Amino acid sequence: MLVLKRFAQHSARNIRARNKHTLPDLPYDYAALEPVVSRDIMCLHHSKHHQTYVTNLNAAEENLKKAIEKGDVSAAIALGPALRFNGGGHLNHSIFWQNLSPSSSEPSAELCKAIEKSFGGIDNMKKQLSAQSIGVQGSGWGWLGYDKTAGLIRIATCGNQDPLQATTGLIPLLGIDVWEHAYYLQYKNVRADYVNAIFDIINWKDVSERLRKAACNM
Repeated sequence: MLVLKRFAQHSARNIRARNKHTLPDLPYDYAALEPVVSRDIMCLHHSKHHQTYVTNLNAAEENLKKAIEKGDVSAAIALGPALRFNGGGHLNHSIFWQNLSPSSSEPSAELCKAIEKSFGGIDNMKKQLSAQSIGVQGSGWGWLGYDKTAGLIRIATCGNQDPLQATTGLIPLLGIDVWEHAYYLQYKNVRADYVNAIFDIINWKDVSERLRKAACNM
């Protein structure tokens, strides 16, 4: 009982010491990704949807702090789904905004080599990633992730806001948001058109840098 109490006090101090999560600024204007993604979608997606994940994550962490301080293990466990959903939403979108850019870019030599090794070429990778992203049932994400053990890039899908690394162990490189709020105002129910178009605004510099960091941390 004493050990549990000390653990709860230590955890509560750590949570108290952390700053609140905040909505990250976009590295471009809301209209910058047109015509692929409209200004209206970007404005709603960033300022409303992502902000909601941030707000709810902060609330869940505050409730977790209170539960830990009280030693209420059941209440702490019950907050798991809210932390996963809202924390994942915050993590996923923070990557997604950086994965996009109005400026044209090319994959680094290192990324090209890894894609060639993993998929046999960038066109084949795009085809596979598109197919799996389009095929997500309901809401979720399509991902390119780095498998540190194999030294390969993998394709994975995650439902809802499940974060890639916590769910699969893959380090996220490129995410495609296939929740309807990411495209419906513009593409209606034709998810395939949105997924195929989004490759025109991928920030390959960002994806390349994420691979470099992931490979360096092996």
